[in-house]
Amino acid sequence: MLQQESKKIQKVRKLSCKPRVSTLKEAIDAAQSFDSEGRQKAKLDKRRALKIGIVGFGNFGQFLSKRFIEIGHTVLATSRTDYSERASDLGASFFTDADDFCEEHPDVVIFCTSILSLEATLQAFPFQRLKRNTLFCDVLSVKQFPKKLFLRLLPEHFDVLCLHPMFGPDSGKGTWQDLPLVYDKVRIGAEESRAERCSSLLRFFEIQGCRMVEMSCEEHDRQAASSQFITHTVGRMLGTMELAETTISTKGFESLMSLVDNTYHDSFDLYYGLFVYNENASAELARLELAFDQVKGQLVSRLHELIRSQHFENDTK
Repeated sequence: MLQQESKKIQKVRKLSCKPRVSTLKEAIDAAQSFDSEGRQKAKLDKRRALKIGIVGFGNFGQFLSKRFIEIGHTVLATSRTDYSERASDLGASFFTDADDFCEEHPDVVIFCTSILSLEATLQAFPFQRLKRNTLFCDVLSVKQFPKKLFLRLLPEHFDVLCLHPMFGPDSGKGTWQDLPLVYDKVRIGAEESRAERCSSLLRFFEIQGCRMVEMSCEEHDRQAASSQFITHTVGRMLGTMELAETTISTKGFESLMSLVDNTYHDSFDLYYGLFVYNENASAELARLELAFDQVKGQLVSRLHELIRSQHFENDTK
């Protein structure tokens, strides 16, 4: 009896010491499956790669191009200034001639020009050399203006997607996580390939972590006038005052100085464009002026009350 029990115990010990082959096999299979899915995903992403043309290869055009190339898209660029060397460093192809640029037949053409130069650039652009269903985009800080230009100057067989990445080379130099990307699908053809191309471009920003905001160009400009334009206006006012850090600066003051750094050193053309090409900006400027007068009026009124009370107090003595 004791011998039988001893044999049972030894058998159990042997079983417990054996490796869990099925569990190991499951883990290996899962890892292989995951790796296979990862490779397959990369292949799918590669098949969705776009040939993206950048018109206006200044700071912002280069900023976008770097990210496009990193994720696997092909970038072509053209600009009034010769950026051949910079484009080569980034891995983009640069064309000094817009005709040669268009002959490469990019899937998407993104205008990264200034607000003030967009109309002249678009009017001179040889879009007749492009494929008939090319997707046109802009990244301007105003949206109704480029939308109207695209619809007026481009033939109807071109698609139109208006974009506004609400960040730039400074604010977006690290992660783009939760930074807003506003877009309006102004005119996208019914074909599945054209819808997929638009989705692929938007997916790029989504993969980068952007907070995707679909909004009409009209609503964008209404909201931007009371946020972006006012921000730039206040920043320029404070910059004009030539404020400087002090040894007793508060966190609030440091925030104001940060606002100056982020706005005052932008070109005046950008600020002027935000004012002239957003029909809501003048009303917001008037509201800001009125608000300043009201606050100043409250101070003066309180001061008058104090002076008046002191005057009558002296009369009673």
